[in-house]
Amino acid sequence: MALSTINLTPGMRANLFSLQNTAKNMEIAQKRLATGLKVNSALDDPISFFAAQEHNQRAADLTALKDGMSEAIQTIKSANVGVETVSDLIAQAKSLAQSALSANSTDAAIFATQFGTVINEIDKVALDSGYRGINLLQAATLTVEFAPTAGDSRLTVTGFGGVGTNFDITGMSAAGTGGGWVSGGSVQSSAIQGAINGLDEAMGVLRTNSKTLSSNLSIITAREEFTSEMVNTLQDGAAKLTEADMNKEGANMLMLQTRQALGTTSLSLASQAAQSVLRLF
Repeated sequence: MALSTINLTPGMRANLFSLQNTAKNMEIAQKRLATGLKVNSALDDPISFFAAQEHNQRAADLTALKDGMSEAIQTIKSANVGVETVSDLIAQAKSLAQSALSANSTDAAIFATQFGTVINEIDKVALDSGYRGINLLQAATLTVEFAPTAGDSRLTVTGFGGVGTNFDITGMSAAGTGGGWVSGGSVQSSAIQGAINGLDEAMGVLRTNSKTLSSNLSIITAREEFTSEMVNTLQDGAAKLTEADMNKEGANMLMLQTRQALGTTSLSLASQAAQSVLRLF
């Protein structure tokens, strides 16, 4: 006796197909709710996935450069602190020299010794004005990269002051260290005036370089702010391409759960209709 084939009714088949689609959509919604992303891999949306990946990679490159800019800013600020201190010391040294011009030989000799102490302190301050091994009050060079491609956009800040223990800018050598201010019991006005002239020249050089440092600091600060805004823009762009709307996904999950419950009830009713035929036998 041949067995008869048992087929699903059209209603049951439609209900099963609907339940399968609902289960698939619920899995997608659950994944989006769990990760917060509507695009988790290239399989979800290749165009959005790779575009977001490119945005995030560029943002990471710019973030690394931003750290370098921050360090460059601190390096220039350290040099600027040194410049301000050296300026104060030069003014103090000039005051001592001017006092020596109108002093007797004994007092002039004392002023000369104090002058030498101040000049020595200037050298020490200049040597201590570095940051992480870069001292722009010496013959150091600071290179700041603004773009991920090396050499594409950069700024080079050149230090001044020579190499070694002396703050060797124009005028400082002429200022001397107070030697020769008193000779044979007499005040040597020409030597003292030469020191004053040297200090004036050094102050002019210092002010010029200070303006250059300030200009470079403004450029780097502006680029750092620009880079921060670019990083935020890129990250926002990547987020809009891949992040899920949690309110929308939550509402979608509630709708799918309701649809699944209704589908299960409908399938049960269709099954009961088929079973009622068996009661006729």
